[in-house]
Amino acid sequence: MTIAEIIAISTEIITLVGVVIPVVSSISKIAAGQRCQLRSEMLRIYYKCQETGTIKEWQLSNFCELFDAYKALHGNGFIDRIHDEVLTYKVVK
Repeated sequence: MTIAEIIAISTEIITLVGVVIPVVSSISKIAAGQRCQLRSEMLRIYYKCQETGTIKEWQLSNFCELFDAYKALHGNGFIDRIHDEVLTYKVVK
């Protein structure tokens, strides 16, 4: 391998890294925003059902799907307590 080839490969790697870092940063910010939206919707369902201790089937289904997506995005453990409580609510039609 010649010096010119090494320099060309190094330049391509540096260029690639320069492109990848901003993309990864953007993806991280998008994931943080999605976690926030998911948490907000779960809390909305939680507070709406908390007083009566009941939850409609469709609300529970939505809540569980939101929770799974939140955890897949590495959401923190705060919502685990909320999730556990929601699962104790009486399911109504």
